[in-house]
This record gives sequence, C-alpha cells and structure tokens, in this order.
Amino acid sequence: MKSILGDRKAIMLLLTPALVVYTLIILVPVVWSFVLTFFDGSALGGFQFAGVSNFERLFTDPYIADAFWFTVKYAVLVTLFQVVFGYGLALLYNFVLRKSSVLVRTLVFFPVVLPTVAVSLLYQKLFQSAPNDGLVNELLVNVGLSGVDWLGSGTTAFVVIVIMDVWRSMGFYGVLVFSGLLDIPDEIIESARIDGARGFGLFRFIVLPMSLPILYASFIFSINGTIKVFDSVYALTLGGPGSSTTPLTLYMYRTAFQYSDYGYGSTIALLLTVMCLAVTLLIFRSSRRDNTI
Repeated sequence: MKSILGDRKAIMLLLTPALVVYTLIILVPVVWSFVLTFFDGSALGGFQFAGVSNFERLFTDPYIADAFWFTVKYAVLVTLFQVVFGYGLALLYNFVLRKSSVLVRTLVFFPVVLPTVAVSLLYQKLFQSAPNDGLVNELLVNVGLSGVDWLGSGTTAFVVIVIMDVWRSMGFYGVLVFSGLLDIPDEIIESARIDGARGFGLFRFIVLPMSLPILYASFIFSINGTIKVFDSVYALTLGGPGSSTTPLTLYMYRTAFQYSDYGYGSTIALLLTVMCLAVTLLIFRSSRRDNTI
C-alpha cells in the first residue's frame, strides 16, 4: 500500500476517474452557469451577450427583494429552531434517556425520511380552512377561538412552512449533535460532578463549550440548506398566495425554466451561491475567534 501511495502515477490513475466525474457533474455546470450571467436568451432562441445588464436587473427587480427577504427570514428562523431543538433533543438523549433513547431517536428521526410531498399534503390537511377545517382550526374552535385561513395569507403561510420544516428536520440535528456529545469524555463529566458542577452549571461550563464544534457544523449545514429551500415551499404553497412565500430558489426556477430566461436565472443562482459562501465564512470566522479566546 505504501509503495502505491508513494507512486504519483498510481495516485493520478486512481484519482482521474473521480476527478473527471466531479468536473463534468459539478465544475462544468458551475462555470457554465456563471458564463450565462453575461448573456440573454435561451437554448432554443439563442443567446446574446448582455454584459452586466442581468446584474443591474438584479438590483432593481422588486420580486428579487421580496424573494431575498423571504429567504433570509426563513433561513434565520428555521436554522435557529432546527439547531436549538436538535440540541435539546441531543441533551435529552445523552443525559436523560441514555440507553433507552434508541426508540425515541427513531421516532423523532422518522419525519426526516418521509417524502416532502407527503409531509406537505399532511400539513395542508392539518392547517386546512373552510369549508372543511383541518385539525388545527378544529382545536382553535373548540377552545373558543375562530379559525384561521392559514395558507390564504403570506404571514400565516410562512408560519406553517417554518413549523413544517422544523418538525421535519429537528430529528436529524438531534442525531447529529448527539453524535458530537458522545465524543465528550465521561471522565470530564464525572470530574466536574465531583467538583460540584450540577444542572445548568455543568451544561454552561462543560457540555456547551465542548459541543461548540458540532454546533458550528450544524449551523453551517442548516443555513446552507435553508437558503436553498425549494421542495417544501413548492409542494406546500407553490410560492403563494401571490408571491408572498416565494424564495430565491423558486424564483430562479421559474425565471430559468418556465420563462426560459437562463441568463437572469443564472444570475439569481450566483446570488444564492454568494449568500451561502458569505454565511459559511462568517460562521467559520466566529468559530475561529471563539477558539482563540
């Protein structure tokens, strides 16, 4: 094995197939998408060089502003709730349920593997309004409140989307953070308890600092996924009512594939890429700063 790994020709021979596949599937589409930002047109009608007009349009398009702020609000709220609830579940698994947590972890993780369309249909039924109220409105009426047209308003539809996606994903982050908590040596926990650390003090000074790496990884993983949200919104509301729940990904999809404006669609995709990169770098800088304190 050492002789093979020390041979550059052998290394290149082993890596070449993977590099070719990666280049064709990832790098070429990324470069082609960037090039398209400087063109107008479609594959059928042909492309014309447009310079930076797509970027100028990006900063003056009112629909972009609405989609951008929806994406930001969604990403911040869902990321925060996903990771916080996941962290709470991980603490429950590790310090309360312990060995009996397998069944609970399985049940809470189950929504993660459900198809998005199935989950969306379930939530449409749960939050359905007149003429046939869903379970949520029935509960509101039974306690003396009036029913709400949950999916008929942009504000309430946004609430339903957030609830649905947090419910779907918190089990995943619970397992992810739980795997990080398992790496905390039992000797450190026992030593802290012997020294008098209990409850919140044990969490504040021992568990939380030692679980920061997995928390930072969870935030990066979550924020990059929530910025690129598409399937759950499309399946639940189709971006409506109107365009009130349309994220950047859905606006990009409609621009490029429904209206065949590939140049502007690629420009929106570039904006999404920059957003993901900026947030990831911000979290990395924050984690480095905390580690040097």
